[in-house]
Amino acid sequence: MKKAVLLLVALLVCYSGQANQIPGNTPDPITKKEPVGVENLAYRWGEMAVIATANDTEKFKPRPTITSRFLGLIFTSVFDAWSRYDDKAIPVYLTNTQRRPLNERSLKNKEIAISYAAYRAMSEYYYSDVELFSNFMIELGLDPNNNSLDPTTPEGIGNLAAKAVIEARKGDGSNQYGEEEGSNGQPYYDYVNYKPINSPDKNIDLNRWQPKYFSDGNNGQFAPGCLTPFWDKVKPIALKSGDQFRPGPPPLLGSAQLEKEVKEVIDLQANLTDHDKALVEFMRDGPQSVQQAGHWLKFSQEVSVRDQHTLDEDVKMYFYVQVVAMDAFIASWDAKMFYDSARPNALVHHYYKDQKIKAWGGGNKGIIEMDGTEWRPYSPDTFLCPPFPGYVSGHSTISGGCAEALKLWTGSDEFGSEARLVAGAMTEPDNLGDTVILRFPTFTETAEMAGISRVMGGYHIQSDNIAGLELGRNVAREAWSFYKKHIGEAEN
Repeated sequence: MKKAVLLLVALLVCYSGQANQIPGNTPDPITKKEPVGVENLAYRWGEMAVIATANDTEKFKPRPTITSRFLGLIFTSVFDAWSRYDDKAIPVYLTNTQRRPLNERSLKNKEIAISYAAYRAMSEYYYSDVELFSNFMIELGLDPNNNSLDPTTPEGIGNLAAKAVIEARKGDGSNQYGEEEGSNGQPYYDYVNYKPINSPDKNIDLNRWQPKYFSDGNNGQFAPGCLTPFWDKVKPIALKSGDQFRPGPPPLLGSAQLEKEVKEVIDLQANLTDHDKALVEFMRDGPQSVQQAGHWLKFSQEVSVRDQHTLDEDVKMYFYVQVVAMDAFIASWDAKMFYDSARPNALVHHYYKDQKIKAWGGGNKGIIEMDGTEWRPYSPDTFLCPPFPGYVSGHSTISGGCAEALKLWTGSDEFGSEARLVAGAMTEPDNLGDTVILRFPTFTETAEMAGISRVMGGYHIQSDNIAGLELGRNVAREAWSFYKKHIGEAEN
């Protein structure tokens, strides 16, 4: 009798183990835990996206609006593919592709689906790095040439998800394919034909943006035109429209507020500490820059490592944060192009044209006395000032939005990030300061540090910063409802 009971128990254990094994799943979690943090595959595709964004900056110069859209659409593709293996999630663009049955919702299938979605979307948007992505697919044991559109397989679902996003976003106002009316067929051509009121040599309306001369690095100079002046016309993902939260106007010439804020810019620059310089440079993000959307993707990845995220958690977090970044750029450009406002460079020259002031002299000169018309931002000659209107600050908008997004997503404002860098390394390499540790205790403080760094650097007045932070937070809160709906937790 005892032998029979032991045999029955053994059979039950064996049967139970077989019943719990999902075809295509990873080994029994008792013997192998699900990868978390830097090991989960969503995180690793995030690393690919960061690398590709940095490469894009090197190839095409900084174009933060464009790369924010790339990242937003890449992680929407990933989310849509993943949603077919979740019990509640609703895709954004992927239609006519059914949720897979319970026995197919394995980690392995999710990994395959999100990999093909990421690979196809990245190959479309960061096309110069297709070889990089193909090699990563091969490293993962996946065939980059598998073009299946079978909605019953993870490969097919991943390819379909990227295809759906790419098709849905053609003609969205970004002019990626030179397809918008008024274009000349070139990608991102200015089809609205924006013409600044002021020229680099003549400022006829001090309330409006004036292009500035940059050094070309070869003893010459050029004045870049406005970056993507049509970006306010790009269709958002979560917002109803780019002007949904448009702020009121900035202070104008003749107002006490503007005069006060211009003086603040001068005073901040004249008293830059090594910590201030390091903060300005860290937030400006120099060579191999990933721009603001990429910067907050990197911050999100720090959260993933800190909290040891699974693939599911990273897919959802990157999706939400990058949708916020993309829509925040659209909202920011709506304000920029609507108000077409001046930057501090021109304003300081006007207010202090007959005065001697203390300011940064450029290169290795440090802080010196100069005529007010010689003032310039704390920035290299080759990138003197962002080439587009000031109000609102893009850094403040995207940082305010992404910080609020991470605060909402994690349920806490705690961050705890640090960065170590040498003050002046990107701006005055012949006049280096001390090594500085920048500490970012909360998401909110990180956004505010990003915003004030733009005032310290001389790129924005305080109104640009404050309105930008609030605009970004409004975008994040609106996108939160959108996010909750798509993870199947719609708020009533």
